[in-house]
Amino acid sequence: MVKKPDFYEPDRIGTLFYPDINRIASEAFDCGLSPSAGDKRVVLLLIIDMQIDFCHKQGSLYVPGAEDDIRRLIEFLYANAEIITKIFCSLDTHLPYQIFHPSWWSNEQGNHPPPFTIVMDSDITNSKWQPLIAPEWSASYTEKLNRQAKKELVIWPYHVLTGGIGNSLDPELWSAVFWHSIARNSQPTFLRKGKLPLTEHYSIFRPEILPPDHAGFSKKHSVLDSIEQGGTIIIAGEAESHCVLESIEDIVEEYEDRPELLSQIYVLKDCMSPVEHPDVDFHSLAIEQFNKFAEKGVKFIVSTDPLPF
Repeated sequence: MVKKPDFYEPDRIGTLFYPDINRIASEAFDCGLSPSAGDKRVVLLLIIDMQIDFCHKQGSLYVPGAEDDIRRLIEFLYANAEIITKIFCSLDTHLPYQIFHPSWWSNEQGNHPPPFTIVMDSDITNSKWQPLIAPEWSASYTEKLNRQAKKELVIWPYHVLTGGIGNSLDPELWSAVFWHSIARNSQPTFLRKGKLPLTEHYSIFRPEILPPDHAGFSKKHSVLDSIEQGGTIIIAGEAESHCVLESIEDIVEEYEDRPELLSQIYVLKDCMSPVEHPDVDFHSLAIEQFNKFAEKGVKFIVSTDPLPF
């Protein structure tokens, strides 16, 4: 087990500060870990959307419990750094005008829907809410969500906007990722998703509904390649009920006929929390799905469990 670095300050999680990059690098060089290229078993840590807007109380779409999720994940990372080969971090990344933002919709009085409004087919038909952009596609979008058994369209607060501070990882978590990269001579990979204006994009692999101008879209990328090559994937992130859930769901859908691959997926269930909504119990819905994934071979563990490999 690796000793926690001296620069690590758990009380800073959920706050804004500028990491001491040179100190982090110096401690990483001095910790004595071997380069990841020599790992006999490839173990990947996939961190989903642990960004400031989701993980800080002042963030625009704060997920309650996220600070403790980050603390547990960071300490898991330090404890297991010598066997974690590579880190992937996804970054939810949006623009001001997207179909789930207030700016996209208006009522007859010119008012925009407040955050957490659910827009249904009937709301568009009876003119309760009307799209200001791409009206034909927008009017059919909620029907497509329903037909494909996706979540209802929720109007979210503006969040993780491109170029904004809310798009960045929590600084203490970023410091841990940077430390691991230097300590193990392992380049981290940052995966951006969510910039298609016409659709929601919870999963790191594909959007909720594929817009008509993206017919050639493929959900294949380096995470799935690693699974197919026999790598072990450990998953944590925010929010449990949305981006984590739907990313795991896509993995299960891709490999449900290959249980030997799903058995190499580990989810840190104490390193994620659900979105809180006044009208929807997202946590219960997520747990129901997780139980189904577990039946197919995905393993759900807590961050202090000894890893079985």
